[in-house]
Parts: sequence; C-alpha cells; structure tokens
Amino acid sequence: MSEANFLEKLLGGAEVKWLPLGDVANVTIGEFVHKDKQDASAEYPVYNGGTSNTGFYDKFNNTGNKIIVSARGANAGFVNRITTPYWAGNSCYSIGIKNANKIDWSYIYYHLKNSENKLIGGQQKGGIPAVSKKQMEVFPVPIPCPDDPAKSLKIQAEIVRILDAFTALTAELTAELTARKKQYNYYRDQLLTFSDDVVTWKPLGELGELVRGNGLPKTDFTEQGVPAIHYGQIYTYYGLSTTSTLSFVSLKTAEKLRKVNTGDVIVTNTSENFEDVGKALVYLGEEQAVTGGHATIFKPSDEILGKYFAYFSQTAAFEKSKRKYAKGAKVIDVSANDMAKIDIPIPYANDPQKSLAEQARIVDILDKFDALTNSISEGLPREIELRQKQYEYYRDLLLNFPKPMEEAA
Repeated sequence: MSEANFLEKLLGGAEVKWLPLGDVANVTIGEFVHKDKQDASAEYPVYNGGTSNTGFYDKFNNTGNKIIVSARGANAGFVNRITTPYWAGNSCYSIGIKNANKIDWSYIYYHLKNSENKLIGGQQKGGIPAVSKKQMEVFPVPIPCPDDPAKSLKIQAEIVRILDAFTALTAELTAELTARKKQYNYYRDQLLTFSDDVVTWKPLGELGELVRGNGLPKTDFTEQGVPAIHYGQIYTYYGLSTTSTLSFVSLKTAEKLRKVNTGDVIVTNTSENFEDVGKALVYLGEEQAVTGGHATIFKPSDEILGKYFAYFSQTAAFEKSKRKYAKGAKVIDVSANDMAKIDIPIPYANDPQKSLAEQARIVDILDKFDALTNSISEGLPREIELRQKQYEYYRDLLLNFPKPMEEAA
C-alpha cells in the first residue's frame, strides 16, 4: 500500500481542517523556581528550556498529560510530553487540550514532535534564541473530520495507537540497553578487581612512555592525508579502539605533531566535564597517525596490553584516582605528569607470560560485552537506531495531511 493510500484509508474520506494550536489548546508559560529551592529528593520534576528536567521540587504547577515546549535557549522549540504532575519553569510552555471530547492530547503531541525541526528553525534570533507564545498559539495543527468529534477522535486514537507502539518498543530496547550497560560496568569492575596476592599496583609511568601532544586545531584538518585524532573526538566519536580515523592532516602539518603508532593509547587530558578526562582510545590502524594538544600518548611496555589499560581507565577505581589530580573548575585537566602517577593493577606481575595471558583473557571478555552494548553497528544500539527510524517514518506518514492552500503554495 502506498503512503497516500495508507493515509486515505485511515481518513476514510474525512475532511482535514488546519486550525491554530490556540484554538484547540491553552498555551501557558511556567514560573521561575530558584535552583536553591529544588531538591533531588523532591517528588516533582522541574522542566525549563532544556531537553530534560533540570531538577525536582516539592510543588507542581501542572497536572499530567500535558505537552511541553522549550521556550528559550539553544533548545527552544524542543517538544516533549509529560504524563505526571510537574513544575514548568519560566522557559517552558505547557500545552493543555481545551476539550478532550474533541482532541486527543497525544495526537497533538505527535504532530508537534513531527514539526519540531520547524519550531526550532523558527527560533527568534538576537540574543537568547526563543520561540514566542504567539508563535505557538498560531502554529497550525491538522484536525481530521472536525465536524464529527467521535469520528475525529477515532482517527486520532488510531494514529496515537500506532505511534505509541513504536515508542514503547524503542523505550523497551533503551531500557534493556541501560540494563546491559549496568551489567557490563559491574562485570568490568569485577574482572579488573584483584586480590592483593594476585596483583601488583604500578604507576602508569612505569608501564610505558607518556608523551604529551601539541597543536592540532580543527582548522588543520584536510580531506585526505595523514590520519589524525583530535582529543575532542575521543569522547564524541570514537569507542574504545579504532583502526581508522575520522580526520586527516597534511604531511607538512603532521611533521609538527606527535606520532601515534599501532597499539598506542591516546588519553584525553582536558574536558569541560570530569568524566571525559582520562578517556582512552587504543589506535589499531596500520598507518602511523598523529594527535595534538589536550591529549597524551601512552606507549605500553611489554608488561601491559593497551586495551587492558583502556578498559581499566573506565573503572570506578581509575575515576577515583584521577579525581585526586584533576585541576580547574570550568575546564578540567589532568596533566601527563599526574596521569603517570595513577596506579594500574598488573596481575601476576612476577610472571610476564601469565600476566599478559590474564590481561588478554579479560580483554576478550570485555570486548564481547562492548560489542553488545556500545557498538553502533551491532547489538541493541543498532536495533534502537533502526526502530527510531521506523517510528519517524510512520510518524511522518501518519501525519502527512494535505496542507492548507496558502502553505502548500
């Protein structure tokens, strides 16, 4: 069945009338509540201009079953639906249906969510980006069969039913992925926790050479050339290891930068958040690469596997150690010299062959978990991505009503 026939069958010949949102719903702005009055243990989430709640409060100013839209800030126009009581801040619009006997609130939510890019694209510029209350109230919404409320609600409910099913499936997969990640983190920490008679703790600086990077602004990137890894890409693009690079630099630029060989581990020194400091990437490419400032290259000795160190850098024990050396407030940094002081557990240190075999065993187990939970092309993340695309496809299809003549023109 074609897309047009699918929608035509759903409508059953019913008229579709486009109305301003303000005709079918009340649009209200929230009220400011100071951060000092919010408490993580309070009952009601506080929504403001972001994409998620900013805290919790012991009062609510909106009941559930409302649509919220970010009013100000970089995310102005972002759409969400809330089913429980909440507090709307002064950068959050709440949208409540005027007559539930004519309009299904979730139907309006899905239409606005489908139009989210248009709302964000309509942000008023100059200073802080914003979407005005007037913009929201005049935003057009399609109402099928408006003169027959019962039939209209039936059509709306069927659209909501289909889209809710896709949403629920994605939520289930996301919950499963979260559970798998918690399981992975637990087993990773267990595998990398040793009894004192098995392990010897050694400073990272004794297990290899640490070389601090230099230079490499993004303006140096070229379409092709020498493989290059920017420190920011380590926590935004790469996983634990890579055989290829996202970026390249010219041979002339590469000559000035620190060299990364196969098996080397690049560790971030700097970030705006603590979690991304000390994030490790094992380079497994055949061609020599380069990296720049705010990163340190760890060149492992024969005592340690690069991947073993990279996995340990994700543990609670490593996080606790690096916190002792972190400096700065807005921008956090752990220097290469301080990174070298962090202790790493080496199993069976007095028997190099047995030690490396144990490290390899741990790496093999964690590689399997990593492929299942974190790879973009394997396991649950790939499934979630596919289901999200499927949901968006059907959302577009189900809400692709004929446009008003003036808009179509």
